[in-house]
Amino acid sequence: MSSTGHPFRQFIVKVHGRCNLACTYCYLYEGPDRTWRTRPATAPPAVLDRTADRIAEHARTHALTTVSLVLHGGEPLLAGADTLVGLTEAVRSRAPADCTVRATVQTNATLLTEDRLAVLSRHGIQVGISLDGGRAEHNARRVDHAGRPSWPAAVRGARLLADRFPASYAGLLTVVDPTLDPVDTYESLLELRPPALDLLLPHGNWTATPPHWEGTRYGDWLCAVFDRWWSAGRRETRVRLFEECLALLLGLPAATESLGLAPFDALVVETDGSIEQVDSLKSAYDGAARTGLDVFRHSFDEALRHPGVAARQAGPAALADACRACPLLTVCGGGHYAHRYRAGHGFRNRSVYCADLERFIRHAAGRVAADAAPVPASQEGGTP
Repeated sequence: MSSTGHPFRQFIVKVHGRCNLACTYCYLYEGPDRTWRTRPATAPPAVLDRTADRIAEHARTHALTTVSLVLHGGEPLLAGADTLVGLTEAVRSRAPADCTVRATVQTNATLLTEDRLAVLSRHGIQVGISLDGGRAEHNARRVDHAGRPSWPAAVRGARLLADRFPASYAGLLTVVDPTLDPVDTYESLLELRPPALDLLLPHGNWTATPPHWEGTRYGDWLCAVFDRWWSAGRRETRVRLFEECLALLLGLPAATESLGLAPFDALVVETDGSIEQVDSLKSAYDGAARTGLDVFRHSFDEALRHPGVAARQAGPAALADACRACPLLTVCGGGHYAHRYRAGHGFRNRSVYCADLERFIRHAAGRVAADAAPVPASQEGGTP
């Protein structure tokens, strides 16, 4: 840890600030934040060039051996594959020789073609895909600006990636929809052969509660998928949320935005060069992610001193009293920071998903404990 905080290791660069889809539930373009409207659609070359300098500077200052470069949007492929490659190669060439730069583009898959994937693959850029499930009916809310379904193009891109460029396939990101059958949704995603799967709870908070938020509906959904995944021996794919939960239950280090107490280490560079906190905060209120910093005038170390960043790196000290007293503290970690917001009270509250997280964590712990319990001799066929 430096004198200014834990260094950033994940750099999310908005290479394009618009999207070719108009998903009806999008927290970024349909939510309370409007800062995207005044920013350029495409990051100018000067912004990308300066961003590469800043990432390399931060890696050098903190002797980082690995950094994650996330090429993001909007839809980043709107900027063109050559732009993504250019930024990636600039960061790699300027970072210290002993620092590995792992680049990933996060896309809705509709613009994936064999030529684009070949370019990305040739330059070692992984491809992550965002989908709501593995069938057309799961993705009914993912439409283009004319209201047409995105599924035909998205599934074509996803299958092309899995079939022709499996080494470049980073995995799938899916936002939980509790109105969909959990096991059916999970199994439909498996049909796209992801090497990894991220299950995210939809962004909501105490002021703007999540859709279908009642009882432990989201927790029940996660438990059903966990049981399916656990029963299969965890061989079908990696599920990040589940793996991180298990690691934390076993007292192992884990890094995720949704669980645990590890200091958060990601920042965003917007298309105009603004340095911001992560996009999820934009689901809380207009300007919630703003820091007032930019890559032209400020280093990333200055962003580490921002009060919002410091709060996310403060561990239990930044949590509500009820969280600090909870026996699940080291596993739950208070849940996702954006999900704690309440207008007039800030972020020092329990997660709006508190009951769901408790339901899921206790269920996962119970499954692990049950499977680890010794089998009585009478059930092993031995002498009672």
